[in-house]
Amino acid sequence: MNRLGISSSCFYPLETERAFEKICSMGIECAEIFFNTQIELTPPYLRELRRIKDAYGVDIVSVHPFMSFAETYILFSSYRRRYEDALPYYQKFFEIAALLGAKYFIFHGGKQPGMVPDSDYFDRFAQLCLLGKRAGITVCNENVVHYASQDPEFLLRMARHVGEDLGIVLDVKQARRAGVDWKTYADLLGAYVRHIHISDYSREKDCLPPLTGRFDFSDLFLTMRNFGYKGDYIIELYEHSFSGEKELSNSYSELKKFLI
Repeated sequence: MNRLGISSSCFYPLETERAFEKICSMGIECAEIFFNTQIELTPPYLRELRRIKDAYGVDIVSVHPFMSFAETYILFSSYRRRYEDALPYYQKFFEIAALLGAKYFIFHGGKQPGMVPDSDYFDRFAQLCLLGKRAGITVCNENVVHYASQDPEFLLRMARHVGEDLGIVLDVKQARRAGVDWKTYADLLGAYVRHIHISDYSREKDCLPPLTGRFDFSDLFLTMRNFGYKGDYIIELYEHSFSGEKELSNSYSELKKFLI
């Protein structure tokens, strides 16, 4: 059964553990942790996240790193030694995700200019997927505007190259920003989608809480159900896109009825 959750990034720049506890207090089923700095990867902070998780009985389903802005430079540039040096660091991240009970680790990936050719990109991503798999984590590439992953055909080529170890994160907001219908990603990549970020939109704003705009969530849920999607739907918003905790909580409660 699909579940509905919230990302800690919704309350950025509130500290990650405080944002996590705030959304846990809403009675959510599952959450995504968006790390924001190196110190949050240390044992005291991870113990605090575990304490909150256990106290509320909330499942942490996914982890998002703070290095997305640098992934082109760190992982997907022509300077291979930098990529090789980074692998142990990401291995640690995968182990942290597993420690928190997460299933998925989310990349934005590379973007042009500065990215290696597609074949090299796919090979490197395959190696990251293998490292994640050894830690019990599925490594996922999210569709993100201005990144190579905004192109569904690029993601499809990578999925065919890497195989079943690869996961895709479908972000409907990022699809809108890239000018691509989310159904295009679903049609091409439905079998690979492991995780979904959701939000709503209006003519004036491209990011709003679910059920406060024009997005057809019934269509999304039905389409993904037909693809056999069994993962979770995570509300991922920007702080300025909603008025406060109550609006987010109400949106969550109303949208959850669609999944019952």
